[in-house]
Amino acid sequence: MTVGVVGLNYWGPNLVRNFDDLAELTWLCDVDETHLAPLAARYPHAKATLRYEDLLADEALDAIVIATPVPTHYTLAKQALEAGKHVFVEKPPAMRAAEMDELVRLAEEHERVLMPGHLLLYHPGVLKLKELVDSGELGDVLCVYGNRQNLGIVRTNENALWSLGVHDLKSRPQAVAIF
Repeated sequence: MTVGVVGLNYWGPNLVRNFDDLAELTWLCDVDETHLAPLAARYPHAKATLRYEDLLADEALDAIVIATPVPTHYTLAKQALEAGKHVFVEKPPAMRAAEMDELVRLAEEHERVLMPGHLLLYHPGVLKLKELVDSGELGDVLCVYGNRQNLGIVRTNENALWSLGVHDLKSRPQAVAIF
């Protein structure tokens, strides 16, 4: 599977590193040359561009990974799905329920995977806790408490609920799939 990553500032380099191991990394994209240049030097086998349209136009590109600021997620994911690409988009994929519904509809319509970056769904501790709760070994669990130790960067274009709460509240499980 060929993959391109758009958004190379905060979380993007982590996704580039992982998708380079998991798939064929073919594109790196960011609107800021200072974010693009270091990763382009580190991954010379991937094409580097400042233009998202280059990824959309590449018929050989199977999937686009989106790690841009949250207000851009919906538009970029929509464009990728309409271009026939599978999409992995950092959370939240959209800031409005109607936009999320549209992304799900587009993914189904184009028979493409739309996967939000809910990384805690795959965390070994969370998986073990789910296993214990589902088995009944802990009895009737009424509440699970978690304590966040690292908040990451403070964002001005989203609040704590958008940034952190979506890890705990996944309201659209049918939109989650795996490449």
